[in-house]
Amino acid sequence: MRAFLGFLAGLVFGLGLVVSGMSNPAKVLNFLDVLGPWDPSLAFVMGGASVTAFLGYRFAWRRASPLAMPDFDIPSARDVDRPLLVGAALFGTGWGIGGFCPGPAWTALPSLDAGALVFLVAMVLGLVLGGPAKRALAPAPATQGA
Repeated sequence: MRAFLGFLAGLVFGLGLVVSGMSNPAKVLNFLDVLGPWDPSLAFVMGGASVTAFLGYRFAWRRASPLAMPDFDIPSARDVDRPLLVGAALFGTGWGIGGFCPGPAWTALPSLDAGALVFLVAMVLGLVLGGPAKRALAPAPATQGA
């Protein structure tokens, strides 16, 4: 049941991305280029998503638990730290350069567009290499007595 609900949620999300134009990098880049041929239509997508999320969370939090899980899995971290800021900057820079973020890139995969394929390969490599790179760049723990 959980897998089916996950599949159904992913399908609805993906269809929403395709219908809204989020899987078209040119549309996204035109939205981000406020000094050029600005296309404000994605603002309506964000507005609709914000309203839907606001109402959905209010509905979900009234429940004792989710439909397919024993508990809600809500992140507890609230710090705005360097890894968060660096990750957000990298995400935004990548989105601004390529016009893709992860969800829309997956929905563009059936088009076999070269840009989508390059983005997906780079994203998967980033996911695989990101953890080890973060550990390698982390400061060494302080030793006692040194």
